Amino acid sequence: MTMLLTAKDRELLALLSENARMPVVTLAGQLRLSRTTVQARLERLERAGVIAGYSVRLSEEYSSSLIRAHILVTIAPKTMAQVMSALEKLREVTALHSVSGSFDLIAIISAPSIAELDRLVETIRVIEGVERTLSSIILATHISR
Repeated sequence: MTMLLTAKDRELLALLSENARMPVVTLAGQLRLSRTTVQARLERLERAGVIAGYSVRLSEEYSSSLIRAHILVTIAPKTMAQVMSALEKLREVTALHSVSGSFDLIAIISAPSIAELDRLVETIRVIEGVERTLSSIILATHISR
């Protein structure tokens, strides 16, 4: 379902992306709207599926302690569904993107150590249907929204 978002809806979503636990009264103050108007907007955005849920945002201190990497994956023809299913089962895969170009997927993974990262990359390499991988460790994140 496609929903037309207003400028205030986008402002509300931006505030929630900074702090999903921000009280409605605080949101209302920052948006210069009434509390009931903001509550109604939230409910409308939730019903429409624009807001699918609220989640934990990890601290920079904790996030920076993890080793993160992009794993570019080339898969065999007609194995996309099974490879994606196998990758979805790996808790350390934090995002999975289909892409154009010489690779088919980019998996973003997080691990507590280089040894664990190496184990994860090897786990991905041996998934049936995976033909080739190329790994890049993320050294620093300069923008994250």
